[in-house]
Amino acid sequence: MADMSFFTVGDRGRYLPTDFAMGLWGPDALNGPAVCAIAAYAAEKAGSREGFAPARFTLELFKSARRLPMAATTTVLRDGHRIRVVEVSVIQYDDTQKTGEQEILVARGNVVFLKKSSTNPPGERWERSPEASAFTPPAATSDNYRPWFRTDDQEWSQDMTQFQNSGRLSLWSRPFAAVSGEEPTPFQRAVTAAESSSLVTNIGDGGIGFINCDLTVALARLPEGVRVGLQADTHIENDGLSVGTANLYDEHGPIGVGLVTALDNTRAMIDFSKVRGGTMRAPELS
Repeated sequence: MADMSFFTVGDRGRYLPTDFAMGLWGPDALNGPAVCAIAAYAAEKAGSREGFAPARFTLELFKSARRLPMAATTTVLRDGHRIRVVEVSVIQYDDTQKTGEQEILVARGNVVFLKKSSTNPPGERWERSPEASAFTPPAATSDNYRPWFRTDDQEWSQDMTQFQNSGRLSLWSRPFAAVSGEEPTPFQRAVTAAESSSLVTNIGDGGIGFINCDLTVALARLPEGVRVGLQADTHIENDGLSVGTANLYDEHGPIGVGLVTALDNTRAMIDFSKVRGGTMRAPELS
């Protein structure tokens, strides 16, 4: 199978977007999963420590990333006995201007690492019933990278054009690697998949017209296996703004939640019935 990654490493250690990093909001725009993946990749390298788990990822996506060389820089804000916090910035480099190379900050956020313990606090607490939190992946999942979709009224399929409707969308995806030649970690898989919280909560019968300006991922545990599932949980919209949450799963059950805020982007609305193959990314997925 071909190398499925968002970035290769170029001169000066900068990351160069591949075709898999390209999105549908514009001809030169990167997709959200790619930007979140490289941020998670850098933050995990800077903040990972034995006995700690990456429990929350938050990234502000305040400027559209383009097909330019990029870097992800990190700063350790807190290095405590139980809490570690790493700030990550995603920067692009544009050398097409007459004034010389320009640095463009496209995203910034924090990753919180928490110290794990062997037990939970004593006592009983509210939680969703097993029925309410059930997520059943497709029975036969091939090893390719094409995502699977379903709604409450439609069975699993890899043809996304069937799911451009107002049904409650679920997704079963195999996230790409952030960097070529490096296997994605469970944390990177969780973050990359969770960026599709915007897709599963904001899609409608006309396509997707909300574009998310952030992503927050909260994880009680890391996923097992190469695929991560999402199911839309809430969608609230008013005055061109929306808030969406999605539950995250692996093949064993729930692992956490994804949260996005988004704004109206009707002028570049994505109609998946007009996208080649109904897929979210330009290249064919083997």
